[in-house]
Amino acid sequence: MAIIPNAQKFHTVSSTVDTTDRGSSELQSQREIYTMQDIKDSTGLGYKIYAAILNQTGTNAPVPTVLQNDFAGTTFTWVRNAGGNYSLIGTVVNPWVLNKTAIIVNGGNASSTDNIRYEVLDTQVIDFRTGSVDGRFVNGFVEIRVYN
Repeated sequence: MAIIPNAQKFHTVSSTVDTTDRGSSELQSQREIYTMQDIKDSTGLGYKIYAAILNQTGTNAPVPTVLQNDFAGTTFTWVRNAGGNYSLIGTVVNPWVLNKTAIIVNGGNASSTDNIRYEVLDTQVIDFRTGSVDGRFVNGFVEIRVYN
């Protein structure tokens, strides 16, 4: 299977445009230029994903192994607020769209993973709570989807 480089450009014109190559400035002005990334973005699933494996020990913040981050230009930071209370904070842009954000989370191999809750506080912060107990993420998993 051929792999097209992300920087490759595609030139298109409206279906009503005569595509006979005349090299005129009128024809040139009717063209649109798209990159491979534009094509990838327009044929996506209809949502962006942040997915990570989480590990947390002692009173440290969860440490993510990021599996996927579709939020271009945005980095995410995990913070421990108190025992069993952690925040995921997006920087650069506000990635979370209220009423269009879905979250899947589990503690993985932790001894008790049945009480992990989350709350989207605003368009920048999501809080995760494991009661008042630390250490509930042992190869845990979080996937956050933001729908268009």
